Amino acid sequence: MKFKILKILLIVAGVIIIPVLVSPMPRFRAPLSTVLEARDGSLLGARIAADGQWRFPAPEQVPEKIEKALLTFEDRYFFYHPGINPAALIRAFRYNINAREIVSGGSTITMQVARLSRPGRRRSYGGKLVEMLQAVKMEIFRSKKAILNIYCSNAPFGGNIVGLEAASWRYAGKSPNDLTWAEAATLAVLPNSPSLVYPGKNQEALMKKRNRLLERLYEREYFDSLTLVLSIDEPLPGEPRPLPSGASHLTDFFHQNRKGERIRTTIDQTLQSKATEIISSHQKELSGNLIFNSAALIVDVQSGEVLAYVGNSTAEGSAENGGDVDIIRSLRSTGSILKPLLYAGMMESGEILPNTLIPDIPARFPGFAPKNFDQSFSGAVAAGSALSQSLNIPAVSMLQKYTPERFLGLLRNTGFTTFDKPAGHYGLSLILGGGETSLWELTGAYASLSRVLGRYKAEKRYVREDYHPPMLLSVISEKEETVVETNPPLSAGSVWLTYEALRKVNRPETETGWQYFTSAPELAWKTGTSFGFRDAWAVGTTPEFVIGVWAGNADGEGRPGLTGITAAAPILFDLVGIMNHGSWFAAPTEDLTMVTVCKQSGYRA
Repeated sequence: MKFKILKILLIVAGVIIIPVLVSPMPRFRAPLSTVLEARDGSLLGARIAADGQWRFPAPEQVPEKIEKALLTFEDRYFFYHPGINPAALIRAFRYNINAREIVSGGSTITMQVARLSRPGRRRSYGGKLVEMLQAVKMEIFRSKKAILNIYCSNAPFGGNIVGLEAASWRYAGKSPNDLTWAEAATLAVLPNSPSLVYPGKNQEALMKKRNRLLERLYEREYFDSLTLVLSIDEPLPGEPRPLPSGASHLTDFFHQNRKGERIRTTIDQTLQSKATEIISSHQKELSGNLIFNSAALIVDVQSGEVLAYVGNSTAEGSAENGGDVDIIRSLRSTGSILKPLLYAGMMESGEILPNTLIPDIPARFPGFAPKNFDQSFSGAVAAGSALSQSLNIPAVSMLQKYTPERFLGLLRNTGFTTFDKPAGHYGLSLILGGGETSLWELTGAYASLSRVLGRYKAEKRYVREDYHPPMLLSVISEKEETVVETNPPLSAGSVWLTYEALRKVNRPETETGWQYFTSAPELAWKTGTSFGFRDAWAVGTTPEFVIGVWAGNADGEGRPGLTGITAAAPILFDLVGIMNHGSWFAAPTEDLTMVTVCKQSGYRA
């Protein structure tokens, strides 16, 4: 008798368990939106999924208010049933018999997840059985929190909005974590009939459903009576809002390279907003001279992390003015922005010293005869002064002595990858804009040099990893830096001497008298202007940060007056003004050597 009972139980168990186990686990393969976040998790921007739906990747968890509102409205016994609620099924079956059609499904949240994974299927009792089997399987292999998160990430919220997070931003303009009780209740009732009732459509019906849910939440003592009154008085959301667009060109970059992912960047949301405002303010003035584009990049020196990325001042979508172009990654003629690298390289090799006299006289070199920007000549000028004044003839003379081959090697070793042609292609014009680079690589190279200088002063060593491009994603590494670069491209001493010369660069008219203010930050900076007034550059560094700025036209059209000092430098100094400042670079005395020099020429004796 016992054997027969056991046999019957095994058969019954097999009839129930086997169909559950062989049922497919619900899978969601719909394309996702690309979501870009700042370092604090706030939304920078997003791009719509390939199927035209706003469907964000699943977040880590469902906010408490949404969880309580959703379960109160949809499935109050969610945490207690095994995926199926028999009482709800019986009640739904009775309603359907009386109505002679399917008017109620009696589905739990878990069953709805199963249904959402099978889009386009007609509602039927056979389909309901499949959902029940899949629901039980999900309950076996998934936690309740995970199931709820899957539902909130794939439920329809009206129109082309799928998932709680997309709905929260589109309807309320905020993160799901910041929703009020009224907003949470509004979103909780939408998946029940998303094609009939959603913000902007059937507002009266939506208001009634929301308020009934708020009263039920109050009855369950989730909040007090005052919150209930205030929530009922709160207006409904209106038409869907545009998503934040704090870094549109950076969002496009990740949408092209990591489509359908949620990316947490190193961008500082506050700094990004301030930098964008500054760029937009200056762009109004630049547009008066038919200069339509500018860009800026701010990099933290120690970590190399990008704090602000303004890819273009012109609004994205303004194709006629190059608004779609990400200037930060575009290749542009360098002008004289590379002169500090040549100066540092010759300092490193001992071929010049800060007071070494360089000829600044009319000269002709193989292939061209360079002229200074102001068409004047200084006769003999100290190398440091030639750099701070950005004199062209001394720079070409120095490159001739250093050789383009060696200079190209130095550029590549300090982080530039865009100079990919042989030295003969560039010749001596390389130092005056004969090559192209991007604002991304330029700012990254200066950040590497500042990082080298800072580390040497603190640790008296050179680390190979200090030379790297800017980073947009935080990298957490437990491995210690053990590789020491005994022969760095540029030593701390040569970098510091170069920065000392760059501190003396004359600032733009807007900064007149800066030296009389104790709060004025020390800055090593340089401008550059390409041939034909097509590109205006400015880059500046402190021990804490590096800022790179470019101004011009994305299509390459030159404009009179488009120079680094007039177009890019004012933006640079306004950006410097929003940064925190510390003390200046300390002299790396251990890396400097006293030498005897000629008093008149500045050359080594």
